[in-house]
Amino acid sequence: MKDVFSKTLLPYVIAIVLSLTVTGLIIWQTNANLLLLIAMIVIESILLIVLLSVLYNKYVKPIQKAASTINEITKGNYSARFHSSASEVIGELSLKINSLARNMSEISMQEQMQSEQLSTIIDNMQSGLVLIDEKGYIHVVNRKFISMFGKDVKDYRGYLYYDVLEVEKFHEAVQKTFLYERNIKESFTLRQGVNTIHLEIIGAPIFNERNMLKGAVLVLYDITELKKLEKTRKDFVANVSHELKTPITSIKGFSETLLDSGLNNEETTKEFLTIIYNESHRLQLLIDDLLSLSRLEKDDFRLVLNKVKVKELIEEVIPALKHKAEKKGLVFTVDADEDMIMKVDKERIKQVIINLLDNAIHYTPGNGSIELYLGHVKDYIHIKVADSGIGIEQNALPRIFERFYRVDKARSRNTGGTGLGLAIVKHIVEVHDGKIEVESEVNQGTTVHVYLPK
Repeated sequence: MKDVFSKTLLPYVIAIVLSLTVTGLIIWQTNANLLLLIAMIVIESILLIVLLSVLYNKYVKPIQKAASTINEITKGNYSARFHSSASEVIGELSLKINSLARNMSEISMQEQMQSEQLSTIIDNMQSGLVLIDEKGYIHVVNRKFISMFGKDVKDYRGYLYYDVLEVEKFHEAVQKTFLYERNIKESFTLRQGVNTIHLEIIGAPIFNERNMLKGAVLVLYDITELKKLEKTRKDFVANVSHELKTPITSIKGFSETLLDSGLNNEETTKEFLTIIYNESHRLQLLIDDLLSLSRLEKDDFRLVLNKVKVKELIEEVIPALKHKAEKKGLVFTVDADEDMIMKVDKERIKQVIINLLDNAIHYTPGNGSIELYLGHVKDYIHIKVADSGIGIEQNALPRIFERFYRVDKARSRNTGGTGLGLAIVKHIVEVHDGKIEVESEVNQGTTVHVYLPK
């Protein structure tokens, strides 16, 4: 400011002071009359007004405009600009203010972009998220949270968490997070209509730079599928144990009997050895099926795709099964487009056809009928196995592809089934990117449709 005053205002002030001094001396020395004195004062006043006007236009007015521009910038109007060339100093001030506005505009745009990106990430999380301040008011909820608990964002934001959420476990999680000031984990179930979803909630406290608690963020994970997988695993282990226990118990029991009684009775010995052989064969089938399922479920499992003629496939599969069906008194028919060529894993598709036909033979009483159809429909290869057997109840249809699920447990065990055949079929069809459908009616028969992409 000293430089500005010395360069701009000082010359004008000196000039006015000198002018007034000279005027006073002239009047005093010449003893001029009053009229002349008034005239001189008027002239000096005009000069002073002109000088002040120049100063106002050159300095005061630009500074007022600069102050107004800065005021707009502080309000968030970063497009406000100040342009003035009244003097070198004011011009420099103009450049600085405009540069500040541009920088603030860029910072604001970056913050807005980051805020939008963060909002997008939070909203598209596959887990529910809620942010609560130190007083218990909700500030942020994402889309997944809304889908879990219903309502809208406006029904949560700005409200106390315990006023808008009735889940006791959620309240406990928030309270423990604030109380212990560390990460906590809770789990609970939530009813959604007829469905029950399992949720895991993780609460994490939020601290400021002075290590004071300012709130908490809670993340909710839907672990329903994990719970289902855990239940499936437990059921699988229980079922495998049960299925293995039966033949092993038989083998052990009859072996002990033979060891205790000796081999004196040839007929009894042969009967017991036959039972041991059959049970060990059943045990082998069960293990083979388990290994097949294990291979199919591996992440690195790859199909061996080759072009296969339907005629060749039928010649390899049908004879043994047809003989088995006719031996039971069943009518076995095959309707196939023998000229059709499929690009499939030959051994796996053979396994599909064998398992489906074997099931049909097992569950169809004597004098019944079984049909195998192999053709195409639209963009799919169509494999159909139909029988006139005992059929399946409608409420059991969704479960028939589960491991070890048996519609008729006693009958399936008597026929040597492992309970894994349809589970293997389903996996083979799925790794071929195909689909499988079942139609059935009790005492009217069952039809299984397999569709494989051409």
